[in-house]
Amino acid sequence: MKLHRESKGTITVATILFLVLGALAIYFLKIWSLLIIVPLLVIYCLVFWFFRVPSRTILDHKENVIAPVDGKVVMIKEVEENEFIKGKAIQVSIFMSPLNVHICRYPVTGKVVYKKYHPGKYLVAWHEKSSTENERTTVAVETLTNHKVVFRQIAGYVARRIVFYCNEGDQAKAGHEFGFIKFGSRMDVFLPLDTEIICKIGDITKGGLDIIAKLKQN
Repeated sequence: MKLHRESKGTITVATILFLVLGALAIYFLKIWSLLIIVPLLVIYCLVFWFFRVPSRTILDHKENVIAPVDGKVVMIKEVEENEFIKGKAIQVSIFMSPLNVHICRYPVTGKVVYKKYHPGKYLVAWHEKSSTENERTTVAVETLTNHKVVFRQIAGYVARRIVFYCNEGDQAKAGHEFGFIKFGSRMDVFLPLDTEIICKIGDITKGGLDIIAKLKQN
């Protein structure tokens, strides 16, 4: 199983803790140490599972908007996006549980024209205000269809580290990685009002594979 590059520090700490706690359990509890070691082993394996990088065939897309993460669609709503679009947009939000793959992918193909990191709160990720009040990143891409699409990584109550690797001027390719969020969180995509929304609330998405919307050809 291939592991994500963001796993190194977490797995190192988890390994040290597992070995130390396991050794203490064996020393003090003898045969009863299994009551401690088995749950620790399950948690240790889950850490590896969290950082897995699945093998996926990413296709080329022009007007398609691709699911940027694995998770569940929890919101489709017309909102005011005041950071970059500065006007109305359709917000599609996808919630990730700690068991989902947490690689963040470009939802559209084009050119990165804006990026910014915002410190903030750690409200639960499904809270509507988390999009504007939580720690988050914002990226905007000018698409091949001449639209501006904004997407936002949002840290949640559990997720306390979000990273993004893109820079202004980079070429964005739908379905390809641009960042990572550690543990459960959310990602929002802000689309033009005339976008054809294909997904619906409750849909389970696979990042890089599922089409969630289609942009109008200009």
